[in-house]
Parts: sequence; structure tokens; C-alpha cells
Amino acid sequence: MAQCHWIALSFALSFLVRVLNASAGDSDPLYKACIEQCEKTGCVGDKCFQHCKLSSDGNPIGGPWYLQEPLYLRWKQWDCRSDCRYHCMLAREEEREELGDKPVKYHGKWPFRRVYGIQEPVSVALATLNLAMQFHGWVSFLILLYYKLPLRPDKKTFYEYTGLWHIYGILAMNAWFWNAVFHSRDVDLTEKLDYSSGVALLGFTLILAILRAFNVRDEAARVMIAAPLMAFVTTHILYLNFYKLDYGLNMKVCLTMGIAQLLLWTVWAGVTHHPSRWKLWVVVVGGALAMFLEIYDFPPYWGFVDAHAVWHALAIPFTYLWWSFVKDDSEFRTSALMKKVK
Repeated sequence: MAQCHWIALSFALSFLVRVLNASAGDSDPLYKACIEQCEKTGCVGDKCFQHCKLSSDGNPIGGPWYLQEPLYLRWKQWDCRSDCRYHCMLAREEEREELGDKPVKYHGKWPFRRVYGIQEPVSVALATLNLAMQFHGWVSFLILLYYKLPLRPDKKTFYEYTGLWHIYGILAMNAWFWNAVFHSRDVDLTEKLDYSSGVALLGFTLILAILRAFNVRDEAARVMIAAPLMAFVTTHILYLNFYKLDYGLNMKVCLTMGIAQLLLWTVWAGVTHHPSRWKLWVVVVGGALAMFLEIYDFPPYWGFVDAHAVWHALAIPFTYLWWSFVKDDSEFRTSALMKKVK
């Protein structure tokens, strides 16, 4: 649960960084001139793009260029404007490097180098590893519950939060999946899916934090707590997707829910006598330090590794430790309930 609010706050901070960072590269006259020239000629220096050849009505000759490529390459769907921006950005950054200037952002992003059409290959690889770690933790949790710990006569688990952790595992894997897709190709659809999955995870982890911290086991009480929060999160996601992708509002919503569960778990970790509470503290403290990477943003080294990629890397061991705590919690609660049964 500590890792839940850490991931949630990190998502929120990443939204904040996207909002507050103006792109100095956008206003560069040389960059603008390069794009204008590229869209007219279809070339940046010696590199030319077939899909920048437009007909009199402004449409690419022969249809969208990516439909003329092999099927396995069509997914990236780079158009003339995005390719012009990318290669003008690289050309301009090479000029800036020769002059001894530091890299700047273009359209809200650092100047990353593509690999096989993937915009941020290191972040994609690390997000995929996080997805794999979430899957490993979820599966090992299920194996522990259903094959190693004792079950009730009706084959149900003694652990009262089994269903909640099932949902958490699915939402966490979903969030990392769409995060990897978004870093592969930043378009309107992938951005909304990334934001929506992050908000859904954040909202559910808040529910989970309340239920576990206050040890809510009655189903009616759980519904009364979860229903209004689920309604709010669903409404917010619908607002972002179908009305307005309001970055400022989304940042406020995410920070509010993230800080609320952060406070819940910080207090709970301080007062509980849970035998594995040290794991909770490691994830809380380590995660809090890792979050500063979202604030201390730096340009990508070698065009690949930026602060966000480093955060992705740090999330991997914390995910492992977090699921370890969840499994310890299931053993702890099962043992306590077995003693009561006896």
C-alpha cells in the first residue's frame, strides 16, 4: 500500500511536470524555420521523407505514408509534421551542442532519440520490466494464498483482502502497460489511456488504503466507502476523455488523492505492530526520495536516459519489496484468523 501511494504521487508529479515545463525549443526561430522548410521540401539536410510529398489538396500522395509500409511498421504512424519536428529537433540540438549549450525541451519533451520508431526506448523497456514485476508479484501472491496457506472449507481464503489485491494487481499491470505504450508513441489516444489508467490506479489505491488501514471487513461498510470514491474517479476519467484533458485539474485531483493515502499509510505504519512494517517504511522512504526525480528533471543522457527513466528503474525493486509485504500481510492475517478458529 505504501508503494501504491508512491506510484500514485509519482504519476501525479509526472502530470505536474508536463504542465509546468514550458518548451524553450518551441520558440527557437531556427527550429521553426527548419520545420517550415521541411514541410515544403520534405527534407531536413540530406534526409528526405517520402510522406511529406503532398498533393494539391494537402493530402499525402498515395494516402498516409505508414499505410504504404510493411504491416509490422505501420503501428508507429509517424506523419510528415512529426518527422519534421523530430529531425529538426535533432539537427538543432547538434548545433546547440557544438556551441556548448544545454539541451532544451521541444513540445513538452526532452530531445529523445528514437529506436525503431519508439520515442523513449529506455522508459518503455523499464515500464515493461515494471509490468513484469507486477505480474510476478501478483502470481506469487495467488500461489501463496491458494496453494501454500490453509483455505476455508468452502475453498475461500482466510485473508480478508484477497479480492482487493486481485483488483490492485490488474489495475497496476494495466497502468504500466499503457505507460509503456504512451512512451512508445505519444499521441492523443495513448496519452488519455495513460492518464486514465493512472487515475484509476490512484483512486483504487486510496480505497484500498482506507479499507486496510481501518481494517474494514464488513461488506456493507466497504461498499459505502468505495462507492462515492469510485463514482468520483469514474466521473473524472470521463471528463478527461470526453470533455477536456485538463492537466491542471488532473494534477490537483491526483495530488489530493495521493497525499490522502500517503498520510493514511504513514500513520498506520507508525502505530501498527505488523511484523513486516520495516518493508513498508523502506518503500515509503525510498519511494519519497525517488519522487524527487520527477521534480529534479534533467535532460536525457545520450538521448535516452532522463529522470523519468531513472524513476522507472527504481520502481522495480520497490515493486518486488511491496508485493513481499503484501504476501507477509496475507500470512500474518491468516495466522491470526487460524488461531481464532482453533
